[in-house]
Amino acid sequence: MIQKLNIVLVEPQIPQNTGNISRTCAVTGAALHLVKPYGFTITDKQLKRAGLDYWDKLEIYEYESLDDFFEKNKGEYYFFTTKGENTYSDIKYTNDCFLVFGREDKGLPERLLFENRKNCVRVPMRNNLRSLNLSNTVAIATYEVLRQWGFPDLSREGKLTQYNWE
Repeated sequence: MIQKLNIVLVEPQIPQNTGNISRTCAVTGAALHLVKPYGFTITDKQLKRAGLDYWDKLEIYEYESLDDFFEKNKGEYYFFTTKGENTYSDIKYTNDCFLVFGREDKGLPERLLFENRKNCVRVPMRNNLRSLNLSNTVAIATYEVLRQWGFPDLSREGKLTQYNWE
């Protein structure tokens, strides 16, 4: 069975975060979905630098609005939010799922969260702090899904450049 992970950024504002997330998507094979408006231009130098030379290895989609995204994509959605009641590691992620993340300064619309309570998930953190960095949250979530799926198509071992393990 082919499994596809989809990372969705709704109105990302910080180019370095989006660049880091694009790199995470490229190295894991996850598709990146970007929902406008952005707080930067896609050609932003900081965005490109953070993604380095991985742009040609990235499956990327752009949408004019959140409604446009939902009209064009069907599947199971998991909404990452500091307001979620479920812990990200307690969820059993379905094939071809969408991990949805809100903008850095506001998160996802509360109405969307309210209407999807059972699929709102969070990364545990201390109560007196606002939130974890978006690119870190995406990486944590991405690797949890891939761990549950057995890390499909990902290399599980590396090699030394100057030495041999044997």
